[in-house]
Amino acid sequence: MLSPLVTDQGRTTIADTVVAKIAGIAAREVSGVHALGGGAARAVGAIRERIPGGRTNQSLGVSVEVGERQAAVDLQLVAEYGVSIADLAQGIRRNVISSIERMTSLEVTEVNIDVQDVFLESDDQDQQDQQAEPRVQ
Repeated sequence: MLSPLVTDQGRTTIADTVVAKIAGIAAREVSGVHALGGGAARAVGAIRERIPGGRTNQSLGVSVEVGERQAAVDLQLVAEYGVSIADLAQGIRRNVISSIERMTSLEVTEVNIDVQDVFLESDDQDQQDQQAEPRVQ
């Protein structure tokens, strides 16, 4: 059975990292997603971004399995407080599936979402307050 990626003229393969990056960007586009990844992964990502020349890892919190015609996606994320998690998950699935299928022609068989935490504005303010205090005198 031929597909847009497997034709009589040749075969196109798409690396897992490409699909993971597309999924990560698509998930971040959905309002209500504060961040992708669990706590430790986000901490390492924040350090990487502060290094001169460091880049944001768009696939942080994303794992994928890619075959010749299909892909499956697993996402870990932090949701904004007050957002309906069921609606958020539905919006993420819709955007991730649409983006991957449009860009790669792979059929997305599933998008599993693991909400690791809920972000509160006060959490961010507490962290900023701690950083503003001098550590030494």
